[in-house]
Parts: sequence; C-alpha cells; structure tokens
Amino acid sequence: MWERMRPPRVRGVRERAARAAAGAAPGVWQPASDLPYAGFWAQPADAAAVLGNDDVLIAGGEDGRRLPTDRSAVLTPSTGVWTSTPPLGQARRLHTVTRLVNGQVLVVGGLGAGPGAPPAGLASAELYDPGSGGWTPVGGLGEGRFSHSATALTDGRVLVAGGCTARDDHSLRTLRSAELYDPDSRRWTQVRAPMTDARFGHPAVRLADDRVLLVGGALAVGQGSYAALGHCELFHPSDATWTPTGTLATARKGHQATLLLDGGVLVTGGDMQGFRDEDWAYDPYSQWTTERYDPAAGTWSADAHMPWGRSHHRAVRLKSGAVLVLGGTDDSSLAVGFQNAVLYDPGARAWSAEFPMVEGRWAPAAVSLADGRVLVMGGLTHSGAAAPVPGEDRITATTETYTP
Repeated sequence: MWERMRPPRVRGVRERAARAAAGAAPGVWQPASDLPYAGFWAQPADAAAVLGNDDVLIAGGEDGRRLPTDRSAVLTPSTGVWTSTPPLGQARRLHTVTRLVNGQVLVVGGLGAGPGAPPAGLASAELYDPGSGGWTPVGGLGEGRFSHSATALTDGRVLVAGGCTARDDHSLRTLRSAELYDPDSRRWTQVRAPMTDARFGHPAVRLADDRVLLVGGALAVGQGSYAALGHCELFHPSDATWTPTGTLATARKGHQATLLLDGGVLVTGGDMQGFRDEDWAYDPYSQWTTERYDPAAGTWSADAHMPWGRSHHRAVRLKSGAVLVLGGTDDSSLAVGFQNAVLYDPGARAWSAEFPMVEGRWAPAAVSLADGRVLVMGGLTHSGAAAPVPGEDRITATTETYTP
C-alpha cells in the first residue's frame, strides 16, 4: 500500500477529490519489454530521448546502491525489442540526455561515482549517433556539474544551467553558472551573465518564444541539508541574459514542469519540507498542489489540486493536450513507488480520479512515443526501510506503456 497518514490539520481532501472527479477519462496501462538493465533516474530532466526514427534511447543511470552505470540501450517500439548499444565513455548518474536538432543525442555531466566519494560533477559530455550506434566524446564543459538542466534551443544549441558540484569531500556547492553547446563546432561557451539564483534539480522548459523557464529546484545549505526554492527565472537566447520571473507560491524540489498546448506551464507536486504559511505547521510531505505559469504576464496562479501528493514522479503531455502524471513517492519516507497515475485536463483545469499502473515506481524515465502512447521505464520500487536488502534499494527493469 502506498498510502500514508497526513497530519489531521491538512484540510480540503474532499474538495480535492470532488474537483479531481471532473477530469479526463483514463486509458490503459500494459506491460512492455524489460530494459536490458535495471536503473533509476533521480532528476527532473529526461533520462531518455526519442530518436528521429521513433526509436527510444536510454543511457546511464544508477543502481540500488547509488552506483552509476555506463550502459545504454535502444528500443524499437514497432517490435518491442531492446538492443544494447556500446557503453558510454563514462559511467554517469544525475546527468542529462538531450536530443539535438540534427538527430544526435547529447549526454552531459553527472556523477561518476557512488556515495562515499567526493561529489565532484563531471565536466565531460558525449554524443550518440543513431547512424553508427556509438558514443563519441565532445569538448568538455567549463565547469563540472550534476543535477543540472539541459534544454535544446530552436537554433540547435543546448543550454546547460545550474546543478551541483563538490564544495569539499562531504558537502555540495550549488551553481549559478550556465554554458551553451554548439553542435556545429562541438564546443562549449560560458554564458557570461550568471543565473539569477543558484539551483539544482530544477525542471527547465523551453517556451514558445524560445525563452527557457527554470522552475524552483533546490539549494545546498549544509552537509546533507537542502532547501526548496520558489524562485524562477528566464533565459533569453537572443542576448544570453537572465531575468527573474514570477515566484511559485510553494517552494518545490522533486517536482515536474510541463509545457501546455496554450503555451503555459503546469507545475505538479514536489516537496518543500518547510512550514505552511497558514498555520506555521511543519510539512514534510510531498505536495498535491499545482501552479500554472502565464508566459505573457510572467506570473504563477494556483490551479486544481491533484488527488494526492507526490514527488519524483513524471509528467508527460499527451497529443490531446492532457497531462499524464505517473508514479512518484512521498518525500517523508521515500519508501515505495506509487502504483497510480492521474490525468489533468487543461481546459477544464481538473484532474481525473487516480488509476493503477502495472507496477509502482518512482524516479523512472518516461517519454511520449510517436503513436501517442507513453513509455515508462525502470525506477525504484522499494527504498530505505521498505527495501528487502538493507543498504540496497530495489529497482526494476520493467517497462509499461499507457494508451490514451
């Protein structure tokens, strides 16, 4: 059972359920072919990319002991067959995977070691060529980083922003720097203007006008201590500058940000691990609240609550414009992956009732396929006290598809 008790002072459960009942009708989940390797991807950025021929590439990740892997594989959706590809040049976790305009896939940064090693971000990057099926190292970043964002711009460049690296052997330094990758020259250029706020673990969304919106995230504030951020900012590719924009009503990390068909952005879930402003009660749980961004006004407004809170989930926009939110966990325990999903109807601003997936999972990878289905891969099923083997979380190689 994934349910857990909430403090009795949290109100509005019936109201949230009533609003959720008015949402879009759910479709069908079906099991699909297992990955060649089990893994999970604990970051808001995509860990997989859909290639030009509609195949799906997944690369890197981590196992139940938080050790990085150099493995990668390609799925052919028409046959349901996974094919292992040559390994990455560097084992990576907490990296980014970004499809370029030219069809290649850029993998950037990450961590090359597990817990216990100094948390130094990798400054290396590599390219996957679908034609040759292999990996090639490309010019290194100016600064190593992990848990950053990577966003493909319309002119073909990639913006890599924020993230973390080691402050010392045991603590982290959150970054305000950003870099641009040029696929023609295969070179990196430092963005001269620093970001408005240092952040890591943040979603990044390219808006219709090519500006890039960075949403919330986290700030390292001590050894093993992190604070959620409500601050957001915009990157302007025309002059490579940053400007602050509207601040979230609820600071969030472990959340998702999804571009809607109308150009707005929907933020779902995450956790704040802080105090609620209405009663100053400490709230360690994952959030059920959502917010919607208006790019023209540069402001956020409260939107319909999800039926239940979740962090480390995935949110994927369907061809219809609806948003599928799936899996996740509760940050107060990080114990089990939720075996449910929910649909958001942007027109009605309402959520469906929750409906079951094949397997509960958090921190999986998820992509939208060309035929309209959503493919979900891997993830954590049991962790921490819920893991059957002490010190090793249970991960899965299973995949499943959602058909609207």
